[in-house]
Amino acid sequence: MLFDPDTFVLAAIVRQHALTRAESPALSFESTTLSFADLDGLSSRVANALMASGVASGDRVAVLSKNSPEFFEVMFGCSKIGAILVGLNWRLAPPEITAIVADAAPKMIVVGQSELDLLSQVQLPAGTLVLPIGPEFDDWRATGAATDPVRHGTADDVALLLYTSGTTGTPKGVMLTNRGLSYTARLASQSWGMSEASVSIVAMPLFHIGGIGYGLSVISQGGHTVLMREIVPAMVVDAIAAHRVTHAFFVPAVIQMLLSVSGVDAADLTSLQLLLYGASPIGDTLLKAAMSVIGCRFEQAYGMTETSGTIVLLPPEDHDPDGERAHLLRSCGKAVPFVELRVVDPTTLADAETDAVGEIWVRSPVVTKGYWNQPDATAESIMIGGWLRTGDAAYIDTDGYLYLFDRFKDMIVSGAENVYPAEVENALGDHRSVAEVAVIGVPDARWGETVKAIVVLRPGAVVDAGALIEFSRTKLAKFKCPTSVDFVDTLPRNASGKVLKKDLRAPYWATSDRSIG
Repeated sequence: MLFDPDTFVLAAIVRQHALTRAESPALSFESTTLSFADLDGLSSRVANALMASGVASGDRVAVLSKNSPEFFEVMFGCSKIGAILVGLNWRLAPPEITAIVADAAPKMIVVGQSELDLLSQVQLPAGTLVLPIGPEFDDWRATGAATDPVRHGTADDVALLLYTSGTTGTPKGVMLTNRGLSYTARLASQSWGMSEASVSIVAMPLFHIGGIGYGLSVISQGGHTVLMREIVPAMVVDAIAAHRVTHAFFVPAVIQMLLSVSGVDAADLTSLQLLLYGASPIGDTLLKAAMSVIGCRFEQAYGMTETSGTIVLLPPEDHDPDGERAHLLRSCGKAVPFVELRVVDPTTLADAETDAVGEIWVRSPVVTKGYWNQPDATAESIMIGGWLRTGDAAYIDTDGYLYLFDRFKDMIVSGAENVYPAEVENALGDHRSVAEVAVIGVPDARWGETVKAIVVLRPGAVVDAGALIEFSRTKLAKFKCPTSVDFVDTLPRNASGKVLKKDLRAPYWATSDRSIG
């Protein structure tokens, strides 16, 4: 393994490769390419400028921006002084970002030019420094020396703080350690065949584990990362051809978009060796079309923010939609070597029988240290012995393949975004015409699942679906808002009064071969 988990810190990536591959390309963005020596020097300048700005070990520095090289500079700069990088989701609404900033209490927020207006609507704690990307950031960075401050942290220090919504709608800061993130390098080399000769395209947002987690893969091997500001399908196709990209990670919804690009059949995608996908299973029709057009190997990855990314893989040899083992495409695959998996009966907490549905439990060095400022939530999720309760329902077959069945927490996965129904229900419940509301995920050809609200109106109230959807957008990020609303007289409930969401979902999933997206 290139890096020792017991001594690893994120900054070791640029420190190591600046010594051995100084002039090799590390990161390309639009018309600029940074070598490993460039990235090491820039991150050292950031580290020294951060210290001059009053940022110390353990302090938080947030980034609110679409993908940019500055994210990597700040991340490695924070690592060089033991500070913690906080990735902020620019798709969230101002009240949501306000809640996260209040919880993380960053000393500084580095913000993209296109996100300045969004940040202006966020209530910042007194004394928070705001640094816009562009000339102001460049001038600030230039005040720092290019020499590495060499503040050695530990493998168990928190390196990244990534926020994920909870079932109650309260955002939770997932603490990811240097040790946990070190295993991405092992995945990169041993599972994905990456090396210093590899070229990876990173188009998923860096505030997501699917963006920054995968974004650490090729760069950890001394290879070349091609960073996209955001997903523009035609530009992604062009970049793959122009940079001779060998590895990529996309959610199935993005794969569908790429296949819809005009002229994709004639594009030169022959450099691609492996396409990883995750967040939702891939349909047979889409997989066959993608394999035909793109022509590389496909591998499914299952993981979550709390596990520092991938923990289960369905390898290329199990991607044969017309073969005898085509049923394996319904599975997530098998646990990677450094991960222990259990499927546990959530009532008895005993291991479930083979093929019996239970909750996925995970034990591994990659598991989160816990939730920032939330000891109770941490205690509920991380059990004695270090087992993480994922909240996902699944079963394991006799060959050891993991099959997702449903989500105990009713989470909806729309594209690459997690949507928690309780959060949407709370927002819609504030409307004066709404008496009751239940939110479920329903099938969507483009996104896998989309959000549907089922509403009981107050007596005499008159409101249409469009008005409720617009109301929700004043409170939530657009991707969380319903795309459709049904009105009913009553919601189905069990004897204890709990809404039977399984019954609500059933008609919409009746023709689907999955109960989740």
